[in-house]
Amino acid sequence: MGDLHIVTIIIIALNVIVSFKGFKDPVFFNKYRFNIGDIKAGSKHQIFTSGFLHANTSHLFVNMITLYFFANIVIYALGSPAFIMVYVASLLLGNFFSYYFHKHDYNYTAVGASGAVMGILYAAILLQPDMMLGLFFIIPVPAYVFGIGYLLYTIYGMKRNNDNIGHDAHFGGATAGYILTIVLAPWVFEAHLLMVLLLAVPIVILFFLHKTGKI
Repeated sequence: MGDLHIVTIIIIALNVIVSFKGFKDPVFFNKYRFNIGDIKAGSKHQIFTSGFLHANTSHLFVNMITLYFFANIVIYALGSPAFIMVYVASLLLGNFFSYYFHKHDYNYTAVGASGAVMGILYAAILLQPDMMLGLFFIIPVPAYVFGIGYLLYTIYGMKRNNDNIGHDAHFGGATAGYILTIVLAPWVFEAHLLMVLLLAVPIVILFFLHKTGKI
């Protein structure tokens, strides 16, 4: 994994600073969180700013530790500018997914860097699909198996819609990471064609289910 890149340090620092400000200041938190009603009323900035707020320290820690483990893979393969592009695009597409699937629920709120982090995670999986990940930090599984399984679980969570997890933001972020990595590193088609195709399967399933009105 190597030393943390300065770009990763800056992103983690921004998340920590903004999140802790939100923990202590409810007015600040409510102004910059993702809220459908606020966004429809004109607070479009929430689509971006909510990605730096977190619900609590555990939420913040899980996102930042995941970023810590996978950021360097993307930075060293694609470069810092591309890493930032993937991070921001995944944050935005994750929240656009949330907006799209909850646009009629004016009380829907969300915070967290999960969409952005999922984009980086899926970019890393595309770049190194044969690396091993620890399921529940214990069970070793190939990265591509984790990627496919997690997206299928996310579709299940979106379909049930009975918990407080932003499954749609996770899926949107992962989709952005997948697409941008292919655009920025087309060599993955030659190096990992089967994995590229397999990781596309959950994305196709989601759009099919949505097209047929099942999600």
